[in-house]
Amino acid sequence: MLGTADVTSVEELLSTPWILNESITVEEALNEITGKIGERFIVRRFVRYGLDSAGQVVCYIHGGDQIGVLMEVACESPSAAMSDEFAQFAHNISMQVAAMQPKWVRETEVPQAALDREKTVLFEQARAEGKPDSIIEKMVTGRLKKFYSQVCLLNQPYVRDDSITIEQLQSELVGKIGEPVTVRRFARYQVGEELE
Repeated sequence: MLGTADVTSVEELLSTPWILNESITVEEALNEITGKIGERFIVRRFVRYGLDSAGQVVCYIHGGDQIGVLMEVACESPSAAMSDEFAQFAHNISMQVAAMQPKWVRETEVPQAALDREKTVLFEQARAEGKPDSIIEKMVTGRLKKFYSQVCLLNQPYVRDDSITIEQLQSELVGKIGEPVTVRRFARYQVGEELE
């Protein structure tokens, strides 16, 4: 349903030709669907991923059609990208994103403002517990690990085997296919989220 690669806004998306019938726009197609099923569609946001190297862009729709994940996973060769192991990894990780709701792929992607906010909360909690200043820094460092394991995909325990992290699962795949694998990015959308 996406037209040109330069589409960056919802307005541009709605005016592009519908992929299933290029004589109408995406907006016209959505209006037709609305007329047929009696439910109005509103496009509030979207992402578009394309590969610039070998890998896969995976789409996963969670049961009940309420959560959708789009993810880009890269490797070095097309043969590795087409392997069953790579496809299974990409699918399982997209399910992880749907279930565990990470915000970022890796620690280095956490914005400084979010990290500062979390550190402030952790420092205040430690002080409220009456801990001496000499150990608060170590406590905050330890508690930041927990924060990262909640918000960073690679740090999360794997939902199907919580004895390993997603990063360890990724390393296992690298061992199987013999080349680097990188989870580049993901988007997770849930019906009705961020509505005012």
